[in-house]
Amino acid sequence: MLTQMDLLPAKQTFPQALLVVLLLCSALVLLFLSPYSPNSINIFRAPPETHPSENSSPPVECDISRGEWVGDPEAPFYTNATCWMIQEHQNCIKYGRPDMEFLKWRWKPQGCELPAFDPALFLQLMRGKSLAFVGDSLARNQMQSLMCLLSRVEYPKDVSGTTDEDFKVMLYTNHNFTLSVFWSPFLIKGTHPNASDPKLPWDLYLNLVDDHWASHIDPYDYLILSAGTWFNRHSMFYDNGSVVGCSYCHSPNVTDLGPGYSHRLAFRTAFRAVNARRAFQGVLFLRTLSPTHFEGGEWDRGGNCARTRPFRGGETTLQGLELYMYGDQVEEFRVAAGVARRRGLKFELLDTTEAMLLRPDGHPSRYGHWPMENETWFNDCVHWCLPGPVDVWNSFLLYKLQS
Repeated sequence: MLTQMDLLPAKQTFPQALLVVLLLCSALVLLFLSPYSPNSINIFRAPPETHPSENSSPPVECDISRGEWVGDPEAPFYTNATCWMIQEHQNCIKYGRPDMEFLKWRWKPQGCELPAFDPALFLQLMRGKSLAFVGDSLARNQMQSLMCLLSRVEYPKDVSGTTDEDFKVMLYTNHNFTLSVFWSPFLIKGTHPNASDPKLPWDLYLNLVDDHWASHIDPYDYLILSAGTWFNRHSMFYDNGSVVGCSYCHSPNVTDLGPGYSHRLAFRTAFRAVNARRAFQGVLFLRTLSPTHFEGGEWDRGGNCARTRPFRGGETTLQGLELYMYGDQVEEFRVAAGVARRRGLKFELLDTTEAMLLRPDGHPSRYGHWPMENETWFNDCVHWCLPGPVDVWNSFLLYKLQS
């Protein structure tokens, strides 16, 4: 016979059993509703990675050509003491430029960042490759800037095998990287009867590329074309052997078509020549127009560029002939790039024009020579001090190479 004392444990264990049953049921419900498989349940594991749906928009590519200059206390990344490749006329610090603020800026694109030039990364990307600059003294200005930026990692060896300053070949032996420059201020064939007499006109053959560079590009992996200021010279234009116009010729029998005409056709001819070379399988870059900043007169009439700070956005605009030439240059590039795509080539744009338009403070001005030198010197508002704003051209180049 059961007593009351015998029933007490039963009364106490019933709620515990019920609790166990409820807990088991809850676990089964959670297991059933769980999106994870039973073999992967772990409450301490992070949820699986999520992926964008097929309808998600791709990341917006950074347009590095639009932006403004902002302060950079870390700049510059080399000096005329650490880089021996600076040409005298661009060695502004050596020749006594008193203000150094022009060195303390970096280019900030709209809505993104342009990383500082990384010489080790550049040389890594260029290992076993070759790159050639083709153009006038501004192409050489960019090449010297690149060599100075790379000097933090390696100095090159001159393997040109010639004393011809119009053709330089530098080899970075540790990376087997070849860097060259071809002097060709018009990109097309141009002849002059007497270089010492600027009053005599150049003869420009608008339909003939300059073979000084075009016949040597086949083995190059990268080619950077640029040209601009030389088209302002007094010139006669030829097409298929016949005079078709001129620039600043003041001849009653020849139509003055202006420098913009020859500039446009020169790029058309140059691009066509590259596309026609079946052995060339590299990448072509167009580095766009580099604006000048003469104020108070023309280059030969006392004009100067004495500003010590960059322009802010909206303070200046590209105007006149430079605007016209820039637009034509980019338009010819886009047409040629379409042809190149069909051929399997890649044409890339280094649109540095806006960045340089905002840097009136970056030219040598009168600090490209000693003031007591017994020569006729004009203020230089065309080329760029080294170090200086021109270094950003190679930051643009590295950004494009990475992408």
